Amino acid sequence: MTSMASSNNLNLVQCSYSQKGRIHTPKKNLSRVSFLASDTRNRWFLRQSVKVKASVGSFDKGVETVNGKKVNGVRLGDQREKSSKDCSFEEPGDRGVLLGRFVENQFVYRQTFAIRSYEIGPDKTATMETLMNLLQETALNHVTSAGLAGNGFGATHEMSLRKLIWVVTRIHVQVEKYSSWGDVVEIDTWVNAAGKNGMRRDWMIRDFVTQKIITRATSTWVIMNRETRRLSKIPDEVRNEVTPFYLNRDAIAKEKIDHEKIEKLTDETAARIRHGLAPSWSDMDANQHVNNVKYIGWILESVPTKVLEEYYMGSITLEYRRECRQSDMLDSLTSMKTRLLEQDQKPPISTTLNACSPTPNARCTTSAANLECTHLLRMQDDKAEIVRARTVWISKH
Repeated sequence: MTSMASSNNLNLVQCSYSQKGRIHTPKKNLSRVSFLASDTRNRWFLRQSVKVKASVGSFDKGVETVNGKKVNGVRLGDQREKSSKDCSFEEPGDRGVLLGRFVENQFVYRQTFAIRSYEIGPDKTATMETLMNLLQETALNHVTSAGLAGNGFGATHEMSLRKLIWVVTRIHVQVEKYSSWGDVVEIDTWVNAAGKNGMRRDWMIRDFVTQKIITRATSTWVIMNRETRRLSKIPDEVRNEVTPFYLNRDAIAKEKIDHEKIEKLTDETAARIRHGLAPSWSDMDANQHVNNVKYIGWILESVPTKVLEEYYMGSITLEYRRECRQSDMLDSLTSMKTRLLEQDQKPPISTTLNACSPTPNARCTTSAANLECTHLLRMQDDKAEIVRARTVWISKH
């Protein structure tokens, strides 16, 4: 269910999605519904694909005017200056707009998102943190829509009874293209078993207009007791809940997944170290630990600015090793090397890269070759590992 509120004492309207792709209004009064497209391509797409028709209760005819403006039978694009419209979607391919639903015999959950202005970075495209947040949101909505959600953050009913939660141990994301502000993306997610006591969750992100896959991701999850913070086997009752939703499909072919060991960085092997990173209250999630997406920003704190400006992150692999609390102080460590390019790409300028000096004012030397970075996020006091990571960076030039 989505709700839309209007000003000028207009009533609240509840809208729901039907199988035929139409949103019906259950109340007798309609408020203004504004459809905003932030760039030319999306404005054209919405005008071509969204049809507006009044539907109030069982009548074909609804409110004639709102604030003196006619709202019945108006098509997007017919009168561009008007923003007051009824809510009725008839879009191509029977794909829901900004709504989640099950597809493929209930095994795959699909949800659509628009990239917001606050979700883009300096290069005007979505950040890796944005993508990870969307993956997480889709996964949680999958559990809720399946009727499995208990009172925990993504936990099932049986897990909630046993005070158990899911925690991610490893995630690998491959990005072919980052979406821009105003772009609409469509995300599919599904789950499968990962060994005897784990669960795998995969995702695919498509450009909503072209339907081209632009991101693939896979992850491994285990169960932890939320009070003792110790890992647990999957109880049979929990296994019986989730097994009916298992789908034996890989978003990333097994031979293309990053299975290599991520080496541990030390003060001697790291090229750059950023000390004194401090989690804040806003970094905490509903399971009372730092949200796993937050680690990405801290990892990038030790990546040279020149790399961030001249490269984009083509892939990231994260290995989560322990929790982080608000009271912890963290260090971020990074080392770099050039990465051999694929056969159909230009040969690298060099096969070695001078490490960026850990001193703040030193100049970082890079080449046009792809870069591979190894990262470590650790506790500042006892140097206990929190996350190991590996990123691959593709030159923008």
